[in-house]
Amino acid sequence: MNLFDWDNWQEIWTALKKNPVRTFFTAFGVFWGIFMLVVMLGSGKGLQNGVMEGFGDLATNSFFMWAQQTSLPYQGFKKGRSFHFTNSDIKAIRKNVPDVKLLAPRLQGGGYRGANNVVYGKETGGYTIYGDYPDFIKISPVDMLSGRFVNMNDIRHYRKVAVIGKDVVSGLFKNGENPIGKYIRIQGVYFEVVGTFQSKKKGNRADRDNNSIFLPFTSMQRTFNYGNRVFWFAITSQDSVPATVTEAKVIALMKKIHHINPKDTQAIGHFNLEKEFKKMTGLFAGINGLIWIVGVGTLLAGIIGVSNIMLIIVKERTREIGVKRALGATPFHIISQIILESVTLTIVAGYTGLVVGVSLLSLIDKLLVKSGGKSQFFLHPEVNFHVALTALAVLVVSGIFAGMIPAKRAVSIKPVEALRDE
Repeated sequence: MNLFDWDNWQEIWTALKKNPVRTFFTAFGVFWGIFMLVVMLGSGKGLQNGVMEGFGDLATNSFFMWAQQTSLPYQGFKKGRSFHFTNSDIKAIRKNVPDVKLLAPRLQGGGYRGANNVVYGKETGGYTIYGDYPDFIKISPVDMLSGRFVNMNDIRHYRKVAVIGKDVVSGLFKNGENPIGKYIRIQGVYFEVVGTFQSKKKGNRADRDNNSIFLPFTSMQRTFNYGNRVFWFAITSQDSVPATVTEAKVIALMKKIHHINPKDTQAIGHFNLEKEFKKMTGLFAGINGLIWIVGVGTLLAGIIGVSNIMLIIVKERTREIGVKRALGATPFHIISQIILESVTLTIVAGYTGLVVGVSLLSLIDKLLVKSGGKSQFFLHPEVNFHVALTALAVLVVSGIFAGMIPAKRAVSIKPVEALRDE
């Protein structure tokens, strides 16, 4: 059948406009199916973007480890014993676990989420103070707004320098004063500001980061009398090694060094970002799968409507089909004509639904950006190009299937009986 034959398209148009109300509601079923599929997929992507954005650019092959109390006795030690990581553990991990790529020991002033008194001139604020190695910014990146981050010279020479978050800047430095080169007082000790930063995370995580101050790890140990203590470790695994494998090796090493029962699961607290990231990825894969099932089911209902209507159209055109057969039209010509009508109705309605759905998602995204809303769980709803192509392919295949049954019904009509039909 020639797709460029104007008579064929004119015949299709005549058949569809013969009963416009019926055609509209039939097309609306397909429109609604693809529209809902696009909107649900876009919303699912927006949810995924929002949640993943909350992680910032955190290295997804990383894990974090800190000391707790033992829960089992071992080698003469009673359960409930407290212990601490030390500088010697840094060397031990680097020497004995080659699967470790980045190792960043950390200190935190005031304990977990503790705030410290920080003074500049007449301004005072309570901010979280961290002691860090340069590698930490590779594990949990931030946007440097000015200056630099802590470097190895700061570590080696115990320099009293500080890198401060943007909310610390706005809290301590008024009227747009440049903080670089200025001295802030932390618990009575002066530190020179060498850099300012902004978190890449979203929501509460970003607020915590932006209210933080980074000091050189060794400087913080010496200045605030932490001795050789390490509060916790941030560690990434080599690219070819799962973080879970490296984590198990490091924890086993720490248990051996600190005389902890190998079966004690509570003595060393740990958080595996790779494991959590995989859980989130699996969750959103499941959500997308469910959306496709629901969306395709809705679309299928519309396609069944198209098929039923085409059956009715075939019945109404029984005499016309009989005349065509009597004049020499082949079964292929009849089948292709019916399928073409079905595909045309399906694609026009479906493509309209696709365009309207994408436009709605784009409008929602622009309104979210324009309103300045900072949603931690919904960001940039969108449907990528491959999904759009998949949806169009589904439409074409659905249109073909919708026309198959009516087409077979049409070619099964005998010319003589068709001409007798009233």
